[in-house]
Amino acid sequence: MQELSLTFRHGPKVFAETLLIIFLSIMDAFLTLDLVDRGAKELNPIMAYYLDRGPLLFFTVKYLLTCASIVIILSITKTRVFGGKFRVKTLLVFYILALALVVKWQLILLYYVGG
Repeated sequence: MQELSLTFRHGPKVFAETLLIIFLSIMDAFLTLDLVDRGAKELNPIMAYYLDRGPLLFFTVKYLLTCASIVIILSITKTRVFGGKFRVKTLLVFYILALALVVKWQLILLYYVGG
């Protein structure tokens, strides 16, 4: 019987970055839902469309879009952008920073609305 082996060819650091992106995206979704319940408005028109159709659809679409973007980034990691100055894999770090800032902002908003 042949043994099934799953490998992550990008290494443990990229795997950890990927999990962190997914975690931050999930936090973003839950915090967005909490803020909307308290009267906030989703400013992203695409996500607002799905939010209007229900929290489960909003969460599902957000999760799938996050995962799809990670797959795209990881599938072109050898590519260099901006004149070859950095690899596309570096986008994972920018992705983490952007999501972390969004989550931080949402936590600040929750603090000020009594959360």
